[in-house]
Amino acid sequence: MKTVKRLVASLAIVSTMSMAQTLVTVNGTAITQEDVDKELMTATQGRLNQVPPEKQSEFRKQVLEQLIAKELVYDDAKKSGLLEAADFKERYEEVTNRIKKEVAIQVWQKREFDKIAISEKEKKDYYDANKEEFAEDESVRARHILVEKESDAKSIIAQLKPLKGDALKNKFMEIAKEKSTCASAPEGGDLGYFSTGQMVPEFNDKAFSMKEKEFTTEPVKTQFGHHVIYIEDKKPKTTRNYSEVKAAIEQRLKVEKAKNVMLEKMKELEKKAQIK
Repeated sequence: MKTVKRLVASLAIVSTMSMAQTLVTVNGTAITQEDVDKELMTATQGRLNQVPPEKQSEFRKQVLEQLIAKELVYDDAKKSGLLEAADFKERYEEVTNRIKKEVAIQVWQKREFDKIAISEKEKKDYYDANKEEFAEDESVRARHILVEKESDAKSIIAQLKPLKGDALKNKFMEIAKEKSTCASAPEGGDLGYFSTGQMVPEFNDKAFSMKEKEFTTEPVKTQFGHHVIYIEDKKPKTTRNYSEVKAAIEQRLKVEKAKNVMLEKMKELEKKAQIK
């Protein structure tokens, strides 16, 4: 058990390894990073990336423990002859038949769905009538340095004031890595692109009032501390063009059309069937 705990504890470094990396073997059976990730994707309904990094690490440890426990129990079940027992075979056949039916239904539905065709005119007409759906708000890409004291923020600003262009950006990133208390520090304070309303009001208002390649000459105070902000890029409000959204429109229209197609198909099957 101590060995298992040590293996589980080491899982924090696994994220840098390949998906097929073996994390642990249980009586000769390998449990890989891919096995853990598949379980996590199922548990989070495919939204694993939305889980905070510190929680992901915790979840990975829990999932690995569960997979180890399953292998231990399964191995013991095999050794005890359970796989040859009548009650196991009965239950196994029941589950197999249920899964066979579910898989057959899923494949049938996919084949019927794939038969549905959406014309170019239908897609273009939808785009022209619903352009507001494809509008993207103005956004900025910002970096910031977060410190607790206003005096520290002012000292950083003083270091940045003489600089321009790449020298300014590079120095900003260097200071962010060294002094920022935000989780973005290792990336040079990079917050990526965000649209209005995604940041706290004080930060949001200042960021959207600035120009590209500009930094704040006065600290911006928020509930988190004092920020020095650098605007790396700005994107104006725009509407995605047809070619960019064409595939998504086709999928949406197919889903809508599929409802009627499936309904008609069910009526057809009911007519042919003997339902008493």
